[in-house]
Amino acid sequence: MGKTTAVSARHPLRLASDPASVFRPEVRAPGSALVDTFGRVHTNLRVSVTDRCNLRCTYCMPEDVAFLPRAELLTFEEIARVVRVAAGLGVDKVRLTGGEPLVRRELHTLVRMIAAVPGITDLGLTTNGLLLAGRADALFAAGLRRLNVSLDTLDPGRFRELTRRDGLPAVLAGLAAAKRAGFGPIKVNAVAVRGFAEHDIVPLARYCREHGFELRFIEYMPIGADPWERDKVVPADEILDRIGRAVGDLVPAGGDAASPSADYDYADGGGRVGVIASVTRPFCGACNRLRLTADGKVRNCLFALDEADARALLRSGAADADLAALIREAVRAKWAGHGFNAADFVKPDRTMHAIGG
Repeated sequence: MGKTTAVSARHPLRLASDPASVFRPEVRAPGSALVDTFGRVHTNLRVSVTDRCNLRCTYCMPEDVAFLPRAELLTFEEIARVVRVAAGLGVDKVRLTGGEPLVRRELHTLVRMIAAVPGITDLGLTTNGLLLAGRADALFAAGLRRLNVSLDTLDPGRFRELTRRDGLPAVLAGLAAAKRAGFGPIKVNAVAVRGFAEHDIVPLARYCREHGFELRFIEYMPIGADPWERDKVVPADEILDRIGRAVGDLVPAGGDAASPSADYDYADGGGRVGVIASVTRPFCGACNRLRLTADGKVRNCLFALDEADARALLRSGAADADLAALIREAVRAKWAGHGFNAADFVKPDRTMHAIGG
């Protein structure tokens, strides 16, 4: 086949003393209250509904883990209230995550509640797909339209090695059910870990192209339970080159400057591939995201070391104005960037499953 069309990489983030040389936000929301000290406007809220998961992915969490008591998790009503307040501050996009969000019972009820919030125009869900086949229709009926399904390999043996569980057939069945239900786009997220990705990049690309899914590879990041090994990172350029040579020529797709994914279309029109290159092409300068953990903490970055306790306010009888002030302050405190290319990087205490994917 062909090879990847040469493209210029996004301007790399350099945590310099002059952030203005890096930060040139391209997203603007007139009247938004969620602007940090670098001028980045925040319109995207990622909401973790649980820290529980039915897999144990090696890059995400330990095999043995103590999950939060259920009483510490936000209720659906509390989550919907945070979303409503955030929408009043300019947030228009919400993505539900976990852990594995589909282990939270009656999740379609929360979907319906959030879909009804004025100002929310984009509602998505990230799932490992194990329970998706039995939930796809109810989620779609509740108003969900966009899905990201995590799938790192099509090989059952490597699936078990990466996730410490069996379940590949269930994930594939979930993807098929989501397609039948009418979801679109359906994105397949794969974490590119050296030792695995070399075997799986091309098969996943062919599978997604054949079935009409958008494939997105995520560079391996320092957020799991184990010490991060930088030599396990498979860089975006290598991923794109492998797909371009074996599957089809790729050309830049353009799109949302605030999206973490740099997207490429097959030159023959046969689908799309994205790369989230947090390590080799940091995109912090255009970040528009904040996070709500399952236990009600507001985080302004996946790699943040500090959190703001929204749950305490929610359960103390505080007014919406107090909650809005907490969210605004969390955004104002956001760093220049994640910093894991810097010598003084400190890995967060929470692993991915406890933060929210």
